Amino acid sequence: MPLRKSPPIPPFPISSPPVPRYGVKDSLLTDPNSFNDWNFPMHPEQNIYPPNGENYPSAGPQANSTYEYVVVGSGAGGSPLAARLALAGYSVLLIDAGEDHGTDRQLQVPALHPYASEYNPSRWDFFVDHYANETQAIRDTKMAYVTPAGDYYVGTNPPEGSVRKGVLYPRTGALGGSTQHNALVTVKPTRNDWNNIAAITGDKSWEADKMQGYFEKMEACRYLPNSIVGHGFGGWLETRLTPVGLIAEDLKVASLVVAAATAMGKGLLGKLLTTVTGLLEILTLDINNPGRHRDSLEEIYQIPLAMDENYVRSSPRTFLLDVARATNKDGSKKYKLDIALNTLATKVNFDTTGATPKATGIDYLVGKSLYRADPRASATDGGVPGTVYASREVIVSGGAFNTPQLLKLSGVGPKEELESHGIPVIKNLPGVGGNMQDRYECTFLNGTDPCYDQWTHGNGFGGTIKGGYTTNGIAFGFLHHSSQAKKSDDHDLFLGGVPAFFNGYFPGYSVHATQDLSIWTWLTLKAHSRNNAGTVNITSANPRDTPKITFRSLGEGVGGEEDLQAVLEGMKYGIEAFEGLIPLDGAFDRVWPPPEVKSDEQLKQFARDEHWGHHASCTAPIGSDDDPMAVLDGKLRVRGVEGLRVVDASIFPKIPGMYIVAAIYMASEKAADVIIEAAKAS
Repeated sequence: MPLRKSPPIPPFPISSPPVPRYGVKDSLLTDPNSFNDWNFPMHPEQNIYPPNGENYPSAGPQANSTYEYVVVGSGAGGSPLAARLALAGYSVLLIDAGEDHGTDRQLQVPALHPYASEYNPSRWDFFVDHYANETQAIRDTKMAYVTPAGDYYVGTNPPEGSVRKGVLYPRTGALGGSTQHNALVTVKPTRNDWNNIAAITGDKSWEADKMQGYFEKMEACRYLPNSIVGHGFGGWLETRLTPVGLIAEDLKVASLVVAAATAMGKGLLGKLLTTVTGLLEILTLDINNPGRHRDSLEEIYQIPLAMDENYVRSSPRTFLLDVARATNKDGSKKYKLDIALNTLATKVNFDTTGATPKATGIDYLVGKSLYRADPRASATDGGVPGTVYASREVIVSGGAFNTPQLLKLSGVGPKEELESHGIPVIKNLPGVGGNMQDRYECTFLNGTDPCYDQWTHGNGFGGTIKGGYTTNGIAFGFLHHSSQAKKSDDHDLFLGGVPAFFNGYFPGYSVHATQDLSIWTWLTLKAHSRNNAGTVNITSANPRDTPKITFRSLGEGVGGEEDLQAVLEGMKYGIEAFEGLIPLDGAFDRVWPPPEVKSDEQLKQFARDEHWGHHASCTAPIGSDDDPMAVLDGKLRVRGVEGLRVVDASIFPKIPGMYIVAAIYMASEKAADVIIEAAKAS
């Protein structure tokens, strides 16, 4: 819910006002400062700076080579797993369709994560539909079209002759996958997220007490206060907090801490909140503590972020490269881990001579920008084809969109869909690509950038204070129960905010969000959503083509009305917090949703039209043996075939926690143990 503090910036060009959609005059949509009727080039000019270190060279694999394990995808699931398998002594090939840009400043600097997701060298632009109903779908003011001139138009009145694309869903085509553009938030899932998988599979190794060990294994906690117990201090993912001094320096943010805490019923008005000491009296709780009541207590927290000691993005990319680059004393390669980049997996191959098909390797294409989610991809086919073999297993870690696509291209998926595209059926698994779930949720890089200079060199206190670039912008958050969750159950709402006009994703959103830094956006994130009606369907047998992605949000899916009620209550909490705000540095005016949108029904319709998400998951879910829609068993093996597993956001039966990446990291660490145990037993 964006709110504006200072006078508006100069207007953007707009066309004729759109038709009101909420039963009242939709003032923001006719406001020249809104993003409606936003035009943005498909290939925007950007500053491309020299990298701050060495990026891994791009090269395809050696054709017809054999590894014990071939891992497809270098994101949150694939990178930790590949590194662990190599550390255990196995030969591993990790392939990714993108290049490495991990030392580019847009990907390194925490505050630049919106720019990272629209960074030309690594951006993958998926366009999705929130609804199957076209009338409802096009009410979204984030809807993008390609104009006859070849640019993007975003809004509700596209120029005549425009072609509808959908709502932008940014991903990253680079080493590290979307861990290179995410907001760095590192929050554990709930105990019930793991215990539910244990109950479905009958496998107690999924229970929360056991999964906790994987969080401690991967984490290198570098913040205080923390609970000590339940944290790891020697892992590969460094976690830190936004320096409290930055919050204290910004009276606007300090005001919001007061507002949030007061709306929680905590009597905080007498505290000296403009000092570090005063803020620390409130922000003392550790959101990743291992306590049994952590998942149900309503509290306000600082948010742990994945940053190293230099406030550079921390991710599994570093872990992966540390293993791949490790050498023996004589300079020889220490571990049998190879990384192939600009390498698009096109199909998993199977030996079908036995009673059960067995994965034997993959086909691929080598070339730059081959996948058509990359805006630089050509309309004509290309790439150098090849094949590599896996003597033990193929592990697909492409993410919630690409994993079901690759499985289907390989003949594993719903029989009718495969046959409609002329793909031979290896295994009829109707659950592949279904069950999709999601949440319902300084010009920095032009010319001289003093914020970047401060982040690079620091100032004061021996250079340790590195300024506003050391945070992702989400300074604090509040975990809350809606009426749809019992107080003894897990929270189902995360309420927090960012100092930018952020209302979802559309082409150029990162530029738009930071043009007026007087805006504060209050975020309402609906966790544990009930709706699982989303689908990922292939559009052709060509592996370069992107799939059709339809979420069927809210009212179109099972439990959508309950989810919508929870979102409404989160929005009303934010409204209450700001209406009761005692400003320390000027008042705020609500600009989105428009102030005229007041009634519950108006706010619900607004939520239907304008919601967004960024945690797509669950499209190749673990399930019980008697579930015909289950794609994986409890050991992450694809059902009905041998030698094939999935390790990424696809695996979850229900979307876990508030933020998904920590859950994927933990699952990846577990997968390594499961696979190594199976290898030793074979």
